[in-house]
Amino acid sequence: MEIETETTNNVMCLLTDPEGNPLGAPMYFPQNAGPQQLSQIVNKLLNNEEKLPYAFYISDHELLVPLGSYLEKHKVSVEKVLSIVYQPQAVFRIRPVNRCSATIAGHTEAVLSVAFSPDGRQLASGSGDTTVRLWDLNTQTPMFKCTGHKNWVLCIAWSADGKHLGHKKWITGISWEPVHLNAPCRRFVSASKDGDARIWDVSLRKCVICLSGHTLAVTCVKWGGDGDCTIKVWETTQGKLIRELKGHGHWVNSLALSTEYALRTGAFDHTGKQYSSPEEMKKAALERYNKIKGNAPERLVSGSDDFTMFLWEPAVSKQPKTRMTGHQQLVNHVYFSPDGQWVASASFDKSIKLWNGTTGKFVAVFRGHVGPVYQISWSADSRLLLSGSKDSTLKVWDIRTQKLKQDLPGHADEVFAVDWSPDGEKVASGGKDRVLKLWMG
Repeated sequence: MEIETETTNNVMCLLTDPEGNPLGAPMYFPQNAGPQQLSQIVNKLLNNEEKLPYAFYISDHELLVPLGSYLEKHKVSVEKVLSIVYQPQAVFRIRPVNRCSATIAGHTEAVLSVAFSPDGRQLASGSGDTTVRLWDLNTQTPMFKCTGHKNWVLCIAWSADGKHLGHKKWITGISWEPVHLNAPCRRFVSASKDGDARIWDVSLRKCVICLSGHTLAVTCVKWGGDGDCTIKVWETTQGKLIRELKGHGHWVNSLALSTEYALRTGAFDHTGKQYSSPEEMKKAALERYNKIKGNAPERLVSGSDDFTMFLWEPAVSKQPKTRMTGHQQLVNHVYFSPDGQWVASASFDKSIKLWNGTTGKFVAVFRGHVGPVYQISWSADSRLLLSGSKDSTLKVWDIRTQKLKQDLPGHADEVFAVDWSPDGEKVASGGKDRVLKLWMG
């Protein structure tokens, strides 16, 4: 009996990173080992000078209890080697927002888009009244009103150095060249209903490259950190088409890039550090981008109006890595978490779904909205997800517990746009009631 208890008290485990690369050979762990002990082992095996926090997953389920309890609960056989995925966690924590701190009037029609600047100090909003407004977040008063559009402002995007704001009507997507490729930021790519994507230079104030080749309207666009964009992947120095990713039978209406958060925020992070020169900013942005990207290729998720999504690795293959199904209606918005670990998707079917950002496997569904979910936004630490819906509420979801953390009523009508500031301190929302709301923790 002695021998039997000894062997059953140990479990043969293989630690792997999210990409599936093993960390050393399989080894025996005691059944009473939990996340804390596993973290110590991983930090030691990786020779981390500064100890990092890690989360551990077995078949996409987070390990929150000792191994023995987990195996018993999930009836897992200890005959085979148990594969455990380790995932680094943010060393800082973002508090969930729980109250409306300001309601700001000014727009005369619905607010269709909101975006914090990369350092979180300014907020821009675009509206059906054809204007873009810039707000000072300290005084909560308007700084500028940008007029000149003849139609609705459907999308706005800050350059990652925080110096320019791009906005267009009937341009269905805007994406800036990453600051780690070029500082100061000068070029952005726009997608339009006329079937073209164009690369613009703000200092020359003109279109420098026209990427034509789409037969229909271009509905969304992303500028990759390796120098790629869209489902037609273009090389951005000469505008050559390098790869066409085919798989959707229908209109692609949403794209997400695994490094998107790092590209959006550039050199700025939750610490609020400012930079004295474009060179210093470019260096810091490159470090952040490389840290997020790791050794893995950039991943892209596309959502389509046939209710499906595809996960791609454009640098590796023109075939999708996996097809992600489950939504019952149109997918409005797809967004990778800042650390690239998760993909969240919001749909007209009133649900938000959570997927593994590496494999594309379905993880959980968040239900609670009673109307279509229009937009989502992540907290900077990847632990919380924010959603805005036709049902007039914002909701904050806890990724670890996969439950509703905070319900935020307050808007008088549909909420079209939400954004969580990169410094993590505030949330902005806008919608049909024409007001902007700021929310704090």
